[in-house]
Amino acid sequence: MKVKMLSRNPDNYVRETKLDLQRVPRNYDPTLHPFEVPREYVRALNATKLERVFAKPFLASLDGHRDGVNCLAKHPKSLATVLSGACDGEVRIWNLTKRNCIRTIQAHEGFVRGICTRFCGTSFFTVGDDKTVKQWKMDGPSFGEEEEPLHTILGKTVYTGIDHHWKEAVFATCGQQVDIWDEQRTNPICSMTWGFDSISSVKFNPIETFLLGSCASDRNIVLYDMRQATPLKKVILDMRTNTICWNPMEAFIFTAANEDYNLYTFDMRALDTPVMVHMDHVSAVLDVDYSPTGKEFVSASFDKSIRIFPMDKSRSREVYHTKRMQHVICVKWTSDSKYIMCGSDEMNIRLWKANASEKLGVLTSREKAATDYNQKLKEKFQYHPHVKRIARHRHLPKSIYSQIQEQRIMKEARRRKEVNRLKHSKPGSVPIVSERKKHIVAVVK
Repeated sequence: MKVKMLSRNPDNYVRETKLDLQRVPRNYDPTLHPFEVPREYVRALNATKLERVFAKPFLASLDGHRDGVNCLAKHPKSLATVLSGACDGEVRIWNLTKRNCIRTIQAHEGFVRGICTRFCGTSFFTVGDDKTVKQWKMDGPSFGEEEEPLHTILGKTVYTGIDHHWKEAVFATCGQQVDIWDEQRTNPICSMTWGFDSISSVKFNPIETFLLGSCASDRNIVLYDMRQATPLKKVILDMRTNTICWNPMEAFIFTAANEDYNLYTFDMRALDTPVMVHMDHVSAVLDVDYSPTGKEFVSASFDKSIRIFPMDKSRSREVYHTKRMQHVICVKWTSDSKYIMCGSDEMNIRLWKANASEKLGVLTSREKAATDYNQKLKEKFQYHPHVKRIARHRHLPKSIYSQIQEQRIMKEARRRKEVNRLKHSKPGSVPIVSERKKHIVAVVK
């Protein structure tokens, strides 16, 4: 004989304090809630619409440079401090909380080609068109002192990029070759080269810190091992890569910003096929930077916009632009994963929210719960046509919109041509090449 017992635990329904919300018991039996899905669908639709209503990503514009902003760097210890280098040789240090410039240095004659901070945050390095590498104190000079660099290294050629090791007093520069320097010496520890073209960018791996990646103007992406003092392997693409960025969470993954409007995410263990091809820009991609979570990255393009891509998706989830913003040269994702900075041709640094509709400031517990609930509803109904259409809709400048239409027509024409060629050729004579392998010319080890 079955006996059902009623058991009431006060913890399930009694409030701890009078400020708590009343706890309501809920029976999840679907037969008792026949209208649950339609009700949730309406809530998901409203949440998606409100997300687009509140999407106001632009926060501030930091102006003060007298020439185009060419490079940006983050402070490793301070979220509020950002460094920027301009095309007139000027370096500025900014305070993001006050949104003003706290220090100005005339660092080089000509362009500031690269800027990076030391891993401890006490100093930073700059390279410029005057063939010098300079180390500066992060704190300004004391009263009566002149603004002088701590060290100056005079090189033989123009340096086009610089990056600092994540744990040791070592940094790398690139130009005609990749040079590894000790901070205390005026000559490089070792120089590495593979090919004869100029190298535009060099980056240390944040996890496997002895690994470096560089991209050259002969369409190569070359990987080096600092312990062996030799290049490891290189991949040759159809067009030139402007810069690369390593994933801060997965040691082998890096993303390359290419001149053919695409970004390529590679696994360095298998360079013959990219993990993902990210397509949305309509002009050359000039810079790329990962979020600290490693799940997304932001790219800056010559088409006057920046886009945010999930690492495993080929299409961007967000595009940011303003009427005044010109060609975006550099971009950085802040270390707290909440904001994005970009520097562009028209001398401004812009600050954006990483999530366009996110509310800034302190959230109450009820607001947090509502946000989480709405997020889950949007995920549940994300593939419903109406919700999907509203969530994907973005306003684009007319120039970008018309170029997207034009490229769509060209892509369709190419696809039709391939199909016709396959149809009217002998079986097996025309190889079928996947979209991911199309842009890879060769891998050399």
